[in-house]
Amino acid sequence: MVYDYIIIGSGVAGLNAARLIPKTKKVLILCKKEPWECNTFYAQGGIATAVDKEDIPLHIKDTMVAGVFHNDKRAVTVLSENSRASIDNLIHDGLKFDLNAKGELAFTKEAAHSRSRILHADGDATGRMLHLFLMGKFPHRLETNCVVNDLLIQDDICYGVKYFVSETEEKIAYAHNTIIASGGVGSIYKYHTNSTTVAGEVQGICLEKGLILKDMEMMQFHPTVFKGTSYARKTLLSEALRGEGAYIVDENNYRFLFDYHKDGELAPRDVVSRSIFDYHQKTGHKIFLSFDKFDKNYFRKRFPNIYATFNDFGYDLPFEKVPISPAFHYSMGGIATDLNSKVLNMKNLYAVGEAACTGVHGANRLASNSMLEGIVFSKLAVNYSLKNDFKINEKEYTKEIKYYIRNKEIDKKIKDRVRRLMWESAAIVRDFKSLQKALDEINDFLKEDVGRLLFLRLLTAKSILKAALDRKESLGAHFIKEN
Repeated sequence: MVYDYIIIGSGVAGLNAARLIPKTKKVLILCKKEPWECNTFYAQGGIATAVDKEDIPLHIKDTMVAGVFHNDKRAVTVLSENSRASIDNLIHDGLKFDLNAKGELAFTKEAAHSRSRILHADGDATGRMLHLFLMGKFPHRLETNCVVNDLLIQDDICYGVKYFVSETEEKIAYAHNTIIASGGVGSIYKYHTNSTTVAGEVQGICLEKGLILKDMEMMQFHPTVFKGTSYARKTLLSEALRGEGAYIVDENNYRFLFDYHKDGELAPRDVVSRSIFDYHQKTGHKIFLSFDKFDKNYFRKRFPNIYATFNDFGYDLPFEKVPISPAFHYSMGGIATDLNSKVLNMKNLYAVGEAACTGVHGANRLASNSMLEGIVFSKLAVNYSLKNDFKINEKEYTKEIKYYIRNKEIDKKIKDRVRRLMWESAAIVRDFKSLQKALDEINDFLKEDVGRLLFLRLLTAKSILKAALDRKESLGAHFIKEN
């Protein structure tokens, strides 16, 4: 059987595409683990949107300024012009955003936005509520525990995918259209906020196939991540907290961020992360997030999940400060696409969400634009593919189909080393010597007899390091330390 669509991934972009594909189409959604093991489910922050037509130019400007004008303005314009209609479509379909006392949509403010334009659901559980909503809205087949390990590409046509369904078993599925919505690269880094399923393997496949990855040096680090656990995946403290009054202090209660930027806590994420890193390096002081401007009842209602999580950790919010540190959060770069989300130089392959590089985010993502991008560009991908109506003939695929060993005994030690290398060399502050040393080590690992999934991660890590070495001057999230 040939599917009309294969969707790789079950986050906001993949599931929204599935929601919009007519139920008459044969669709297969491939989910790496359980559907909720994705970044969308864990996202605390909201969804940005231009509030109305008058707000579109300002939303575009804010997005461009945050991205240090490295953005593709055409893509930013597409995002903003389609934002409110996309939000209204979700509301019409039954998604309930938080309302204010008047019963109107409750827009809030986040860092680097010049006005309140962020929508939330269930306080600080927007991602989870959106994910649960989308899970109930598509009529198509979803398979779990499917780890994609190859794309069947020949003559600029994607014929389908090959994927692991167990440690030793692989399957092949053919499709007229394939949509990559597999997320970013978080698990390549030692400390991150991402689901552990997000590891950059599909980006590695694209590199192997000669497809273009763009802006891979542009990695965003979230400035306010709880420092008190030993897990690689760190607990996030939403940007919205700072948007509504939380502030950053050192162990002496000094608000040092204003020494670095006039907007303090509300400066762009790369600035805040870098400032925390620099201040800690220079002073050795511990860094905290303080919530003492909040009323307790309001805090519990506005941030119920953060309140409950930190109550379990032993913190009584908003009365106690929480120790924080930056951690890897989001990849602005990814698989290069056009304005319809079609992968460059391909006829029927699409990339949406964090896996893609549409050009929207530039050198630094504006807070809460990511879920909006997933919603807007997945819709554009579906609309274009339906209009284009491309058909494959699977019998025309004549390339050898290779079968792989998923994991090998050597992998874990190398994987742990790679995560540390990336954290130490391609993180908040970089220098060319460390980047080159890390790249040399990655190249050595690529000569080893490793499992398929680690091999693909190594290719992606290599692309990040090479891109960082190629960009000689600091720009946005890519900050090169002067020696």
